[in-house]
Amino acid sequence: MDGVQTALRNEDYEQAAAHIHRYLSLDKSVIELSRQGKEGGIIDANLKLLQEAEQRLKTIVTEKFDTAMKQGDLPQVERFFKIFPLLGLHEEGLSKFSEYLCKQVANKAEENLQLVMGTDMSDRRAAVIFADTLTLLFEGIARVVETHQPIVETYYGPGRLYTLIKHLQVECDRQVEKVVDKFIKERDYHRQFQQVQNSMMRSSAEKIEPRELDPILTEVTLMNARSELYLRFIRRRITSDFEVGDSMAAEEVKQEHQKYLDKLLNNCLLSCTMQELIGYYITMEEYFMRETVNKAVAMDSYEKGQLTSSMVDDVFYIVKKCIGRALSSSSIDCLCAMINHSTTELESDFREVLYNKLKQGFPATTFQDFQRGVTSAVNIMHSSLQQGKFDTKGIESTDEAKQSFLSDCSKLLSQGFGGEQAQAKIDSCLSDMAAVSNKFRDLLQEGLNELNSTAIKPQVKPWINLFLSVSHNIEEEEFSDYEANDPWVQQFIVNLEQQMTEFKAGLSPVIYDTLTGLMTSLIAIELEKVLLKSTFSRLGGLQFDKELRSLIAYLTTVTTWTIRDKFARLSQMATILNLERVTEILDYWGPNSGPLTWRLTPAEVRQVLALRIDFRSEDIKRLRL
Repeated sequence: MDGVQTALRNEDYEQAAAHIHRYLSLDKSVIELSRQGKEGGIIDANLKLLQEAEQRLKTIVTEKFDTAMKQGDLPQVERFFKIFPLLGLHEEGLSKFSEYLCKQVANKAEENLQLVMGTDMSDRRAAVIFADTLTLLFEGIARVVETHQPIVETYYGPGRLYTLIKHLQVECDRQVEKVVDKFIKERDYHRQFQQVQNSMMRSSAEKIEPRELDPILTEVTLMNARSELYLRFIRRRITSDFEVGDSMAAEEVKQEHQKYLDKLLNNCLLSCTMQELIGYYITMEEYFMRETVNKAVAMDSYEKGQLTSSMVDDVFYIVKKCIGRALSSSSIDCLCAMINHSTTELESDFREVLYNKLKQGFPATTFQDFQRGVTSAVNIMHSSLQQGKFDTKGIESTDEAKQSFLSDCSKLLSQGFGGEQAQAKIDSCLSDMAAVSNKFRDLLQEGLNELNSTAIKPQVKPWINLFLSVSHNIEEEEFSDYEANDPWVQQFIVNLEQQMTEFKAGLSPVIYDTLTGLMTSLIAIELEKVLLKSTFSRLGGLQFDKELRSLIAYLTTVTTWTIRDKFARLSQMATILNLERVTEILDYWGPNSGPLTWRLTPAEVRQVLALRIDFRSEDIKRLRL
């Protein structure tokens, strides 16, 4: 008792508080037992004095703290802040200290906002000045937490940081509201959003220039990214403080604390305000993407020597820019929304543009016009696949495309955003986006088939039909003559070479290869048709075999596709036409076929045998195939 009185007289409040703390820590039952002893009266009197000293000290500490706070005397503020927990006033101490810290934060934030209003618009950071102001606010609060967390932990014990931050967050919300209100007013954010919405709903409405939106969209994503960074910092600090404080606590207590934390961060005004800003941003970014893509399509230009026009590079640059900007916002929902909008843009609008380009390629006046039209349309299609990185090799899997984009998103996920749920969300959106390449590929295939049937087939078919004007019912003399002066195949190869050279100059290597693949299939089918209309002698069969080998040898040099498979039926027909007698076929048929897989049916084998003028129809009919 004397110690308390002496300490109070000497204004040694720490010592007085230590004595009071000892008294408050005494077991109540021990005090009760002492009061019932002989010296009960003296003890009662002392207890009364201690209680009075306790109340007096509480009043003094509160008053001294308030005075120090008004004067902005940090050492004195911290001195009395440390005394509160000794008197059992944990909540009051934290509340008062928070009030002091909030004032510091508010003063600094006000100062920063005044600086913003005086910023020259030509300043290098003028375009992101509101994002910078928020950053300064968040950094200030983070510094306060980092500086004072050790004091709170040491004097108030673990698990108390939440109370301090809860008060700071209220001040943070108040300041964020001021900055965002100024941002909305100065950047005309709501009016621009309204205008965008109107022009998206009604095509007649006055359109806003997409370029004007560019800086504001960048600033909003930056503001959101900084907010997310700050909220993650707060979550980490409170979580680790709770973990220490709750190490011995029951599971229910831990869950209760987790709920407090989630509620604080999810329902704070900062989170709600940013969500609202990002909601507007997504609509404006979608508009920016659509309008800029439309502009790129309208300004499409073609330079000599280029395989594709400017539109392809431009469109994919725009889509990537918009997704990249959404990614930089650090918001999973924002990123997923923009991936979905981009998918729609590519899948419907841009695909429609490409489809119309393909259609325009077909009604051409001359063959050259036609070929040029379709070739450039087909090239644009293929380049679109490549630009989208859906398809860098022309046949790359959509999984690889997804992976290339996922590597960008993984940076975001590795920072602890949303965990597995967020990963699954992004994964799903990317799967849809990567699947767009299949639709592009189908369109490309459609274009190539059209190019093959309308540009190549009308040319190639007459050249193959010339085969019919060359007799294959020949004797030794004509066979030797054919060897010296080839009657058909060499000219056919020259014609093909000329035609494919024109295509090679205007097509990318992958498309050219696909087109030659389609052309070889066409040649095989057409050649089979004319073959079945011809007649052959034994030497005529040998002549056809030589012609077929020359053709296959040439086609093998112009494509990477396997040719032999496409010409398997024709090669087997050549074998049949080379037989010395009808029954020789049995040496190659059925159990005697060895590794050879026959592509011809028994009826077709008989049909080919019948083309040999020296084979009797009775012998052919008698064959057991």
